[in-house]
Amino acid sequence: MTEDGARGIPADLLITGATVLVHDDAGEVSFADRHRILVHGDTITAVEPDTGPAPAASLVIDAGGTVAMPGFINCHTHSPMVMFRGAAEDVPDERWFNEFIWPMEVNLTETDVEVATWLAAAEMIRAGVTTFADHYFDMDAIARVVDASGLRAVLGSTFFSSDGAAGLERSLGFALERRGTAAGRITTALAPHATYTVTDDDLAATAEAAREHDLLVHVHASESRGQTRHSIDRHGYTPVEALRRAGLLDVQTLIAHGIGIVAEDVPALSAAGGRVGVASAPKGYLKHGPDSTPVRLLAAAGVPVGLATDGAASNNTLDVWESMTYLALVNKAAERDPAYLPARAALRHATTESAAALGMTGTIGRLAPGHQADILLVDLDAPRLQPIHDLANTLVYSGRSDDIDTTIVAGRVLMRDRKLLTVDLEAILDDLRPRLARLTDRSHGRSIQNYDA
Repeated sequence: MTEDGARGIPADLLITGATVLVHDDAGEVSFADRHRILVHGDTITAVEPDTGPAPAASLVIDAGGTVAMPGFINCHTHSPMVMFRGAAEDVPDERWFNEFIWPMEVNLTETDVEVATWLAAAEMIRAGVTTFADHYFDMDAIARVVDASGLRAVLGSTFFSSDGAAGLERSLGFALERRGTAAGRITTALAPHATYTVTDDDLAATAEAAREHDLLVHVHASESRGQTRHSIDRHGYTPVEALRRAGLLDVQTLIAHGIGIVAEDVPALSAAGGRVGVASAPKGYLKHGPDSTPVRLLAAAGVPVGLATDGAASNNTLDVWESMTYLALVNKAAERDPAYLPARAALRHATTESAAALGMTGTIGRLAPGHQADILLVDLDAPRLQPIHDLANTLVYSGRSDDIDTTIVAGRVLMRDRKLLTVDLEAILDDLRPRLARLTDRSHGRSIQNYDA
């Protein structure tokens, strides 16, 4: 029991009778039967056997028959892109960007972004996503939704070199103004779009600003093997080498996708002076080619790989449980090894590795004293979950986000009995639907960028 518990201070939340997903000192996953979780404020203060008299608490949830898990962490997404879900399918990357997404994004207003983010929030809460790392425009609108919905987020305002000096200035201004807001649930980042849309000089300036202000840098890099080959042909080095030359491997950097990371990049990643992580969204990659994030290669370099969905315009959902299952399956296929990345490893990527990729180890990703109370309760009653021979196998290969009964962030219940408590989904849909024709109009012939990577 913690010191607070020993003094008899009532908990704000007590979860009883759960099977709790826990980690040992090496980060390995196991399950503790019939345990209880105590939460004071936004923090877990005890995870202990559910024996003896129950401690006093303002809210008690009987979690018998459920698994308590750390909330899912979406390490890379563009949440407002739910508005373009299904609008650009079955085309190559160049057409996807140049003929569909970037022309449609010209139409966005800040209000559009806010409405779409509310829809994304509803989807993520129902899917058990408690933290998301967002890389987009009109980031103040996204921050307002995070604050009001109760979610946790790592937010970065996207910029291109075509924005001029104002791009980095805007991204830095947002990061400094908004970090620590929403009762501490918002962490901020600098968000250069990519190594192919931001010059080496601007990447170097980003690294300097990140170092000065102790900020994460969230950037697309090595998004495909073809992109890596193109970079070598055009510049003579890989996108990871571009990050190294800019100094971005010596600060806190989150690489989105990393599909094109190759063996030649391992020495630079291994020698990185900063904290580098990679966000992998394997479902969407299958639509655009045969390659995926090289998890084994990155493990050899000591780089954590967290789970992601990317935007719903490419991945179609913001469901990180889906990403967890796909990560295991895709890597077995890529390695031609059915024993590679077993279920407990997939759960580790969903929890501690995702937290490490965002630089949030010790804050999220575990159900343990001192960690934020970001908790899911998963109902095990569905026929496809029975019988249970190995709970890790059941969760990764048979489970679905629809099995989540309760979503809690920072000790606040955002969904209970599958009912959203902080989002009015019907009102959001009523607001969004009349906007769709205007948002998807491409007749104006304009685009925010040109994809040539």
